[in-house]
Amino acid sequence: MSFQGTPPARWRKSARCGASNGCVEVARREEDVISVRDTEDTATILSFRPDEWRRFTEHARDGRFDTR
Repeated sequence: MSFQGTPPARWRKSARCGASNGCVEVARREEDVISVRDTEDTATILSFRPDEWRRFTEHARDGRFDTR
């Protein structure tokens, strides 16, 4: 298999997904781009620079996005 340009993404599911299909997947699509998508809506993709991704995951771990 050959391709030109950016290699195909290797999407990884969240370890917290369990048996549910409503999961988050993450892929490094380019050297300086990290992408996130929902397994149920693979057409919508959010992209982050590595520094933005680090900040986002730090905030998530700190509970800044918790609604409860």
